[in-house]
Amino acid sequence: MKIISGNSNLELSKEIAKYTKTSLSTATMTRFSDKEIFVEIGENVRGEDVFLIQSTSFPANDNLMELLVAIDALKRGSAARITAVLPYFGYARQDRKTGPRTPISAKLVANLITTAGANRVLTMDLHAGQIQGFFDIPLDNLYASPLFINDIKENIKDDNLVFVSPDVGGVLRARSFAKKLNADLAIIDKRRDAPGVSNAMNVIGSVNNKKCIIVDDLVDSGGTICNAAKALLENGATSVYGYCSHGVYSGKALDNINNSVLKEMICTNSIKPSFDVPESMRYLSVAPLFGEAIMRINSESSISSLFD
Repeated sequence: MKIISGNSNLELSKEIAKYTKTSLSTATMTRFSDKEIFVEIGENVRGEDVFLIQSTSFPANDNLMELLVAIDALKRGSAARITAVLPYFGYARQDRKTGPRTPISAKLVANLITTAGANRVLTMDLHAGQIQGFFDIPLDNLYASPLFINDIKENIKDDNLVFVSPDVGGVLRARSFAKKLNADLAIIDKRRDAPGVSNAMNVIGSVNNKKCIIVDDLVDSGGTICNAAKALLENGATSVYGYCSHGVYSGKALDNINNSVLKEMICTNSIKPSFDVPESMRYLSVAPLFGEAIMRINSESSISSLFD
């Protein structure tokens, strides 16, 4: 087994390699003067089971192209099996046509990864479950929920909890958390009254005198989760925490979260932070989760039993 890292999140790759009691294999991933990507694998990979770790986060296009070129290099180096390990799968929000003449970019990216030569994909908390069906190769989708549940038990320690979905699409996720911790469920109904007018946030469910935990798969600009937290406090919540699998945190996200009523924002390190992490934010490592999954794939053992 060999583990190779792209440039998107080298720290996480080192943690994963440490968990698996291996070291990262040597690989050079550089740019020509015109920013064209060049990859050279520095070790023999012939007949090896290779795991290539690369989140397709910002800069998404550069990291995606780096992933594809590296897969091609491994394929031409005669690796026996190439597993693309994507802690964060970019373009996942483009999983369907949203209007006439719009793309389904998640399917396109799936095709690119397959065509480049990957034999399987390992990722975490896909934005939409149907993306698994976009791949014609095996895909294992891990879940950060056990990590979050343990953190909630250790740090929030309260029976008076309500799990909140920030939109209708995330109800199943919030319900799963609520069921595991025997807590209540609430939903934010977000409606835009008119074009250019800010969203109206209506809370479905009782949050009065409750600690609220908003759970989402990713936070981008932070606008939705910050507005949801404000609406929850206005409806009687005592405090609001945010949990997300992928901290995209683009644009003014850092300012939005720092200036919000959120008591704390917690996410995983699937995406490397591009800023100094403030006290209002906390990162949980997914290295043990991915490390365990990688070892099980290598030994042909069950991954689903991780979440039984």
